[in-house]
Amino acid sequence: MSHFRLASALQMSQTELAMPQLQLPIFPSGSKNITEGIAVECRDKQVVYLCGLLPVFQHAEGDLQTFRLITSQLIDMGVVRQVDIVDAFGVPLPTVKRYLKLLRDHGPKVFFREPGRRSASVLTDEARQIVERLIAEGKSVPEVAEASGVKANTLHKAIRAGRLPSAKKSLHPESNTHPYAKRTQRNRQHSRNGVCGHAHRGARSCPPWAYWHRLRSSSVRGKT
Repeated sequence: MSHFRLASALQMSQTELAMPQLQLPIFPSGSKNITEGIAVECRDKQVVYLCGLLPVFQHAEGDLQTFRLITSQLIDMGVVRQVDIVDAFGVPLPTVKRYLKLLRDHGPKVFFREPGRRSASVLTDEARQIVERLIAEGKSVPEVAEASGVKANTLHKAIRAGRLPSAKKSLHPESNTHPYAKRTQRNRQHSRNGVCGHAHRGARSCPPWAYWHRLRSSSVRGKT
């Protein structure tokens, strides 16, 4: 039966059918054995775990964190098996394995840790308007970052994601000069130092005849 037909038969939308649901543990109204020596029962909305006739653990019926901690501890101590928790409370086996791993890796405190909160968006509506105005003025990303207070990395991510228009690339202050200006200036300096104009840094000096030609030219100019 196809996914759509199954959803129609159950009178459910495809979205509701595909959405994962949290499967809560089912606590018995009376006493129920988890193993031969461990039992559980619900008393006045309190879940009590019994070892023989003695209560050893207790938590509120809706306290999932403590339920996960206690069942994980029972498994970790070797008192019960993972499948025993699955059969007793009707929870999925992958869920049991996941919380057992959390206990072994991080200890009991991980079950009561507050969920991390996402920090507020750095690029707020007000900041976005300022950034867009600076980009429209032709500012580069470093200039926009300095003027708006938004990190350049955040701006680059927003531009790549299409949330901001592209900014012009920043140019080096010397990039506006003619491409041959540096080379010409360097060649002139090399000529003064006795290095051939076409030589690069670390190249050998001009041959001896070049010096002789310069000296001869100088002497001719001096006589005239």
